[in-house]
Amino acid sequence: MPYSDEPTEKLYYSIGEVCKILDVNASLVRFWEKEFDILKLKKNKKGNRLFTKDDLANMKLIYHLVKVRGFTLQGAKDKLKSGKGNAKAEAEVVQSLEKVKSFLLDLKAQL
Repeated sequence: MPYSDEPTEKLYYSIGEVCKILDVNASLVRFWEKEFDILKLKKNKKGNRLFTKDDLANMKLIYHLVKVRGFTLQGAKDKLKSGKGNAKAEAEVVQSLEKVKSFLLDLKAQL
C-alpha cells in the first residue's frame, strides 16, 4: 500500500468533539439524541456514542433550528420532517452570511 501525505478522514466523532464543534454541553447532545429521530448514533462496546459525518451534519442542523432560529423542539422536529433539504439549505445560507459578516467586520476594523 503506497504512503499518502493526505490525512485520513475521520469516520466517527466522540461526543466531546461534537460538543466542542457546536459549543454546547454533553447533556444537551444526549437530550437531542433522544428527542430527534433523525439522529441514529452508534455506540461502541463501552457504550460511548459515535457520531458519523451525517450525524454531525444533522446535529448542526438541529442546532441551527433550535439555537439560531429559535424553533421549539416540536417546531424543529416538524421542520425536519417536512423538508430537511430546505432547512439544510437555509442553515448553509445563514452560515455563509455569517462568514461574510465576519470578513466585513474584520475589514472595517482594519480601515
